[in-house]
Formats: sequence, structure tokens, C-alpha cells
Amino acid sequence: MKNLSDYDFLLPDEQIAERPAEVRSASRMMLVHRSAVSYDDAMFERLPEFLRPGDLLVVNNTRVFPARLIGKTETGAAVELLLESSLGDGEWRALARPARRLKPGRQIIFDKRLVAEFVARGEGGMVTVRFEAEGDLFEHFDRVGRTPLPPYIKRDLASPDEDRERYQTVYAEKRGAIAAPTAGLHFTDEVLDRLRAAGVLTCEVTLHVGYGTFEPVRSEDLSDHAVLPEHYEVGEKAAQMLAAAKSAGRRIIAVGTTTTRTLENMIAEFGEFRAESGEARLTILPGHEFKAIDGLLTNFHLPKSSLLVLVSAFGGHELIMEAYRHAVSAGYRFYSYGDCMLII
Repeated sequence: MKNLSDYDFLLPDEQIAERPAEVRSASRMMLVHRSAVSYDDAMFERLPEFLRPGDLLVVNNTRVFPARLIGKTETGAAVELLLESSLGDGEWRALARPARRLKPGRQIIFDKRLVAEFVARGEGGMVTVRFEAEGDLFEHFDRVGRTPLPPYIKRDLASPDEDRERYQTVYAEKRGAIAAPTAGLHFTDEVLDRLRAAGVLTCEVTLHVGYGTFEPVRSEDLSDHAVLPEHYEVGEKAAQMLAAAKSAGRRIIAVGTTTTRTLENMIAEFGEFRAESGEARLTILPGHEFKAIDGLLTNFHLPKSSLLVLVSAFGGHELIMEAYRHAVSAGYRFYSYGDCMLII
């Protein structure tokens, strides 16, 4: 088991992508070969060249909703909520800033039509709130909320929410994520058509990306860290396609770490692919034996993050860290709106 400090690297601020590429598929893509222990530079639009007929490409069709809400208490103090998950009956688990301003019974007013009451305080800034509004809550969130971008992407709150559609994959369908499965942001309908024409199969699963995916790892000993559960769904068609690919020895290529967690969690829990929904609780650490996926398309992640740990567990720690150092020196763009890596 490696330590958290083994996943650190230096990244110049100017290589953090604050804006998406003008054309989704115009991103760079590093091709990482696990068996050859090597890597090459390429472009994402060449993805069909590196996959085989019969490969099964698995994407996460979750859709980001405007989960960032900015309101005021009755005293006029500003409070920001990042909605994390619904608890039912109008109650939501949320990350509050600043949480210290909230006391049981205190209201947070977003506008005349949407008010939340503080219910309870949790750990790490998490709180439980109960919304008071008529009609569908998601319609109110669409009306007053903003796209919940990572903190390293700066936006003027007074400007229009320009990321609402761009911070979605072209196949986003099932609403419920507070962050995009960013490896999928590079795909266009044209690239997907070329993949199908090349004989590559595709299927969709759902994992609603939650705060746990991005929660900082606070322990140097990685065995002390657990990624919070996230809701997933695998439908009958996807389960059949996954089982058929595995049975025939065809490669399963996961688009993103969230898809990887979904599939590896399913095999770890049930020993097979099947139509199922539930909570993905698997934390992938060094030494994990990958039994679901054979390849991974992923963006470049934060230093000392659980996502970098997952990618390194799949690609090999030394190879991935060397590839990251090359990405820095070669000017790759990092994080959510940045470039990507295909590990095969």
C-alpha cells in the first residue's frame, strides 16, 4: 500500500483548464500502453484508431443539475449550498458554506418561491436542509441554481451560467450528478458514429457523481480513506452487453473513473454483470485486482486525489506518474475541461 504523498506532482497554474476546448473532440489524448510500459501523444479524435471491432465502450449517462444555490438567511447573511443527495420528502444533504451561520430552524431564502430550513449539522461542513416550495423541486433548482463547477474553475456569479450545457456529455440523460463525468466531455455525435462504424459497441450505465468523488484525501495512509457511496444504475441491456463481452473475451473500455467504479463495484459485490441499482461503495486503492474493465479513458486529475489513486492502480503507479510528468512538460491541459488519457 503506497502513501498519499506518492501521488503528488507539480503542475503550473496555467495548465489548469478553466475553459473547455472550442470543439469537444479537439482535445489532446495521451495513449498509455500498460503491457509495453510506454506512452505516446495523440489526439482524442483518433480514438477509433486505437480500439478494436468488438470492444465495448461503456459511458456514464448521468446529467448534472444546477446544484449550487446561493441564498441569504433571515438576517441577510450569505449562505451557499452545494446539494449532494436527496433524502426524500424535500430534505437534502448539502455542503454548506459557511456552515457556522446555520442553526436548527433557521431559513435560507433563495427567492420568494424557494426557501430551505436548516435541519441538522453533519461532518465536514455537510448539513441537512428541508426545502419549502410548490411543485417540482428540480424546476426551482433549474431556475435559481448554478452549475456546480470545481473550485479551480472561476466564474463571475453576476454573469450568465455559460457552463450549464457545455459541462454535460452529449449523451447526458439521467439527472442527479453534481459534477460531470469529465472523460465523456470529449465525445461528439460524430466521434460516436465513427466508433460504431469501426465496429466498437457502446452501452450506458449511470452513476450520479457526488461529493465523495472529489472529497480530499485527508490521511497519508490510503487504507484509512473511503470514497463516499454514490448511486448507480445498470439496466438490462447494458448488463447483457457487458456479460456477453466478458464471456467472449472482448475488451471492456470504461469512459471515466465513475464508470470504472460502477463496473468494478458490481463485480466485487455480485461476481457478475447484472441489471441492478444501488450504492457504489467500492474504494479502489493500490493492489486492487481489476476484474471488470480492460481499458480506461480518463482526464488528468488533481495531485493526491482518490481519482489519481484509482488511475494509478489500473495503469501502474510508476507508469502513470511518469506519464503525468510528461503531460506537464508537454503542455497538456489538466482537470475537468482539460485533455485526456487512454490506458489500454
